[in-house]
Amino acid sequence: MHSWPLISRGFARRATTEIIDLPGVDAAELNGNLYDLRRVNRLFGGAALTVWGLRWFVQNVHTITSGHVHPLSLLDIGCGLGDIPRSLLDWSATRGFALDVFATDISPQIIGMAQASGPSALHYAVADGMRLPLQTQSVDVAACSLTLHHFAPAEAVELLHDMRRVARCGLIVNDIVRSWPGLAGAWLFGHVFSQNRLTRHDGLASVQRAYTPAELRALAVQAGLRVAAMRGIAGYRVAMVLV
Repeated sequence: MHSWPLISRGFARRATTEIIDLPGVDAAELNGNLYDLRRVNRLFGGAALTVWGLRWFVQNVHTITSGHVHPLSLLDIGCGLGDIPRSLLDWSATRGFALDVFATDISPQIIGMAQASGPSALHYAVADGMRLPLQTQSVDVAACSLTLHHFAPAEAVELLHDMRRVARCGLIVNDIVRSWPGLAGAWLFGHVFSQNRLTRHDGLASVQRAYTPAELRALAVQAGLRVAAMRGIAGYRVAMVLV
């Protein structure tokens, strides 16, 4: 990822408000935006990055790969329509092991849309990622995708810290990256592939609010975590395995 500093040079982080974070969002617009995010995750590798993170834990954590009687458990924070948790279930099924996924979001409206988007084996719940209503080490892995950039640095550290509290083995953090190519890509997707107002506005705002890989590493260190593995899609997205 040596090219990351170059494609983010001169691009300062801006705390631009995203419409999806505001109260009273129109249900039809919100649902359309969530479907657009699902398309982005499927077509441009976002879902694959979280699957890569889960594969890392399965291959590298002894307590998961040896003598594990119960299904692996994963908590997903900020689940949207649940497309990435479903990808994890599909991947685990092809590998022949059971996976319990608890998909959460702070918005009851989004959880309702996720449940209505199709049948699945996911366990849905409304939950605030900053105040997870779970006991310490109650799941194997905690994950979030396109979530961390919604938080200011101090809040992001707090989120990571509480995710690590509930996760026995570690975290998967998957997020958009602040870069000039990423900003251009967000504009292009919003104006060529979508007519949705939220997608057009929030796509650009997300990139402006996002962290660079170096900043993500620094947030992880502040939360008392170690970056065990990192993988990115240049100019667009990055995933970290944190232990």
